Amino acid sequence: MNFFKAGLSILFSLFVLQVKAQSDTLNIKSYAEQVMIRLNLDTNLEKYILSQGKNDKIELSINNKTRTSVSVDYRVISATISFSPKFIPGNNEDDLKGKSSYTDLSFRFFPKRFIQNLYYKKVKGFYVENMKDFIPDWKETDAYLQFPDLKVLSFGGTTSYVLNKNFSAKSIYTHSEWQKKSSGSWIPYLDYDVSFFTNTINEVKNKEVQYKIGGNMGYFYNCIIKDKVNIAPYLSVGLGGQFSSSIEENKKKENEQFVTLRMEGGLHVGYNSEHLLFGARMSFKTYTYQKNQEAVENNNLYGLIYLGYRFAPPRVVKNTYDKVQKKIPVL
Repeated sequence: MNFFKAGLSILFSLFVLQVKAQSDTLNIKSYAEQVMIRLNLDTNLEKYILSQGKNDKIELSINNKTRTSVSVDYRVISATISFSPKFIPGNNEDDLKGKSSYTDLSFRFFPKRFIQNLYYKKVKGFYVENMKDFIPDWKETDAYLQFPDLKVLSFGGTTSYVLNKNFSAKSIYTHSEWQKKSSGSWIPYLDYDVSFFTNTINEVKNKEVQYKIGGNMGYFYNCIIKDKVNIAPYLSVGLGGQFSSSIEENKKKENEQFVTLRMEGGLHVGYNSEHLLFGARMSFKTYTYQKNQEAVENNNLYGLIYLGYRFAPPRVVKNTYDKVQKKIPVL
């Protein structure tokens, strides 16, 4: 069976490291000792906008796929199997927009009130979304201009600190906890990454390496309604620097520095009980900078719908995990 053509990908992500499982407190309930099975439906929209003035811009987007996945969580380990069914609208437009691939892998740790996130992302295959700006009589049934060899490879992370000890980030990120009372917190954090842009046009190879680092401040609030429903919005802004090095085949290397602006936000709505949980999440990230009288903007929009169920682990699973934990204490 060809797993790539079937759209089947196996990701092991979100290893939440801690010295030992958290116990219940006055404001937070822990579900670390239960197994959670979750069905997810998610999508990622990645776009780059290059503009010179109001009427001269190009929008490069990926031919995104809506993914379905099944994940199993127990203590600090989360395993996910995901695929992109072709019967979902928008998942079968390769003839018009070309083929795109989107792969991401993330690890999130919660040492006390810190949140450490590390990620890897690979995006390949873009098309020009705003075709009507260049061809007025263009129709949506026509093929888009495509850049199949344009690839972005990123390694990065964020280091955050939760100022309010009564605020549970895990209740939003991993669902391994539930916050009993409404509470919010300011969360300052650093973001940093290195990205490699490569493309080939008319057999000419181009490469650019970007290093980014920035300081951010965000506010997160988790509103609890009738003990089982939560609404959790957040918004953050930041300022940073970017250092890039670009080279075109057989040409001189160019180095540049930019000031970047970053904004991130989202909303999570969920229902939680001892066993059943479900909800939805939407988030966006955007950063922008000026480059040779040209504004460059990178936007990412993420949406998720999930349905989960918790239950006590089978004895064989618990005993096996306990044996492994004795040899690997960080688990």
